[in-house]
Amino acid sequence: MNDIAAPLPQSAAATSTQDAVALGARLLLAALFLLAGLGKLAAIGGTAGYIASVGLPFATGLTYATIALEVVGAGLLIAGYRTRAAAIALGLFSILAAAIFHADFADQMQFTSFLKNLAIAGGMFQLAAFGPGRLSLDRG
Repeated sequence: MNDIAAPLPQSAAATSTQDAVALGARLLLAALFLLAGLGKLAAIGGTAGYIASVGLPFATGLTYATIALEVVGAGLLIAGYRTRAAAIALGLFSILAAAIFHADFADQMQFTSFLKNLAIAGGMFQLAAFGPGRLSLDRG
C-alpha cells in the first residue's frame, strides 16, 4: 500500500474560487508597489534625499531603479505575466528595504515596518512558489 495519498480532485467551484482569490491577492500586492512607485515618481528629490540619508551611493539612480522595479513589477503582477520572476524580485526588494530602512528595532514604528516588509516578502514568495492562478497571462 502506498503511504502517499493521491490528491483529491477539486470541484470546478473550488478551482474558480481559488483563481478569484489568487487574482485578488495579486491585485492587492501589486497596488502596494504601484502606489509606492508612483509616489516616489512624484517626489524624486525627496526620495533620493531619503536614500542618501541612510548612506547609500547613487541615490538618484537608485530612486529611478526603485520606481522602475515597483511600477513594472506591479504591472507584471496585475497582468499575471512573468509573475514568478516579478514576485521574487519584489520579495527580495522588500527584504532589502526592511534591512536598510527599517532596522531600528528600538523604534516601534520602524519595527512594525520591518515586519510588514517581511510579510510582503512572504506573500511574494508564496506567489512565486504557487503561481498566479489561471486568471493570468501565465495561466498558473
